[in-house]
Amino acid sequence: MTVHPESLLDALDDGQREAAEALHGPVCILAGAGTGKTRAITHRIAYGVATGAYDPARVMALTFTTKAAGEMRSRLAALGAGAVQTRTFHSAALSQLSYFWPRTLGTRTPELVRAKVPLVADAAAQLGERLDTATLRDLAGEIEWRKSRSMTMEQYAANFEERALVARLGIDRVVDLHGAYERIKDDRRQMDFEDVLLATAGMIAREPDVAQWVREQYRHFTVDEYQDASPAQTNLLELWLGRRADVCVVGDPHQTIYSFAGADRASLSRFQSDHPGTRIVQLVRNYRSQARVIEIANALVHDPERAPLEATHGAGESVRIEEAETDAAEGARIAERIRELLASGVEPADIAVLVRFHAQGAPIVQAVRAEGIGIVTEGSSAFFELQVVRKLILAFRAAPVDDRPLFQQVVDLARDAGWSSTPPAGRGEEREQWDAVQAIVNMAEEAGGGTTLSAFAASLTQMAEAEQQPRVDAVTLATLHAAKGLEWEHVIIAGLSEGILPISYATTEAAIEEEGRLFYVGVTRARTSLAFTRSVSSGGAPRKASRFLVPLQDALKRAPSRAARR
Repeated sequence: MTVHPESLLDALDDGQREAAEALHGPVCILAGAGTGKTRAITHRIAYGVATGAYDPARVMALTFTTKAAGEMRSRLAALGAGAVQTRTFHSAALSQLSYFWPRTLGTRTPELVRAKVPLVADAAAQLGERLDTATLRDLAGEIEWRKSRSMTMEQYAANFEERALVARLGIDRVVDLHGAYERIKDDRRQMDFEDVLLATAGMIAREPDVAQWVREQYRHFTVDEYQDASPAQTNLLELWLGRRADVCVVGDPHQTIYSFAGADRASLSRFQSDHPGTRIVQLVRNYRSQARVIEIANALVHDPERAPLEATHGAGESVRIEEAETDAAEGARIAERIRELLASGVEPADIAVLVRFHAQGAPIVQAVRAEGIGIVTEGSSAFFELQVVRKLILAFRAAPVDDRPLFQQVVDLARDAGWSSTPPAGRGEEREQWDAVQAIVNMAEEAGGGTTLSAFAASLTQMAEAEQQPRVDAVTLATLHAAKGLEWEHVIIAGLSEGILPISYATTEAAIEEEGRLFYVGVTRARTSLAFTRSVSSGGAPRKASRFLVPLQDALKRAPSRAARR
């Protein structure tokens, strides 16, 4: 596929074009929410390939999730740069480690630990500790945080005052548990995901032949969502680069919400100081949200060095702030808002309710389903892990060759699995399963003419592997963390009370700032409308309004006609 270089630039705005034409690094793209960063970096890579500046086989595009890598891969292929390697940090490192480990050390690569918690439980048992599941998960998170930040046990112990789990168990006990975990893992010849990064970095640093091969193979690097990079990942990136500077990083420090997993908000500014002469490009034109959403988003950010987001759409709907007496009443108010949207012609899949943590969702789900409205939880049971979906795909694979249209075949097999064209009266798991099968039926109806059932089944399998979720005709409930990277026409953010957002255990200034960034991420998921809700009491105890409502209310006071309050 031949693509004319100038045609790639014609599709970009001035900021995106500046980013695309900055082919040689170091380059740092500061991309605000909804400003088309993925468009900018994929066109930049494709432009480099089209002009001959890049050999596509020697370009590495790095992301942080399999889903994001799949999306970038598809976009690059459509732009004529399908030969570019697009991977997560972990998959790129694992591929290199699997190749070099046996050749360098003469032994097979250790087995990968898919889940830390069982291993942590074994470590606790070895030390005579009986810990509940929640504590085991917290310990697994602590291990991940320590290793992702490339900390020794001594360095970790020196930072214990900031770690809530350590305060509960004591630093000596936590360090002992870390040590037991590492010993058991090593005795079983296993490695965890953090080891993959650390071991690959160690091999490149110590083995000149490995370093030379890697640096010859990959000459140009692009890193998406760089604000989420941990020290272990940034160290590996620098080792891949060697002394070269052909690297482009893109991100938004205002969307750093994964410090619990090792991300560092200062990573983008540190990149600029570590790479003298870095070219900085700012993307500020927001193509996602209506102007009133952008006003709220800008009111939450206090950064004199960054230009505010610029709206490219009209004003949009009034922003709502709603209070209810109890959690149940808040759920009912949210269900009422959703019913209003549906009555106006909005599709359920275009609505999302965002919460700080999963436990908030129970009264909301109950109230929404009581209205006969389907609601699915983002990030809980993945679509392709649902039993009914797995069985249906197996049925597609096993079906004999049939000359009938794909849609008819899929409908017949869905009916065999218990589906009907009429939604069930049930509002719980039964409705969730119906929604899932209906999504597959819709996909079959929209598939291109001539698509065979086996090809359709293969496409579903590819979606599952790339973690691409099909559109389900239901309202989405998601945590603010799970909402990152997603967007909806209408967003309702629930629980705007102290102790919920910000969450109760956010006690330091840094933790409160991260909660504010999490709120910002939630706000910028909305395209058309925003609503904020909270309950004024819970179990008879009063709740104080979230401090994050103050800048929001100030912004609305400057434009009082744009707010609707109940």
